[in-house]
Amino acid sequence: MPTPGTALSALRLAIGVSAWAAPNTTGKVFGLDAVANPQLPYMARLFGVRDVALAAFATQASAESKPLAWQLGIACDVLDAVAAGLGARNGSLSKQTAILAGGTALLAAGLGAAALQAGE
Repeated sequence: MPTPGTALSALRLAIGVSAWAAPNTTGKVFGLDAVANPQLPYMARLFGVRDVALAAFATQASAESKPLAWQLGIACDVLDAVAAGLGARNGSLSKQTAILAGGTALLAAGLGAAALQAGE
């Protein structure tokens, strides 16, 4: 069974690479409409490269830098969950999309917190 940090890094890489390489498809998985929002691929790629960078930092950080890697990831994930909530509240995201995106972000924050707590 993978450690929380390993699972989170794999999740970040999978979502990040998918969002960058196939932004419209990844957007559809999360309930976003690329046809109605032609800027989606650009924003998805920004998000995707961020997740890949966070995964790379967490997996390559020195022992002294590793806590910072987890803390930065947790901060991004919590703010992603807040953004999903705001999107649901203002109607820019459907409830289903907000739950999926916010839930994924909270899962990632939890895995990051577990990795930080375990001293990974």
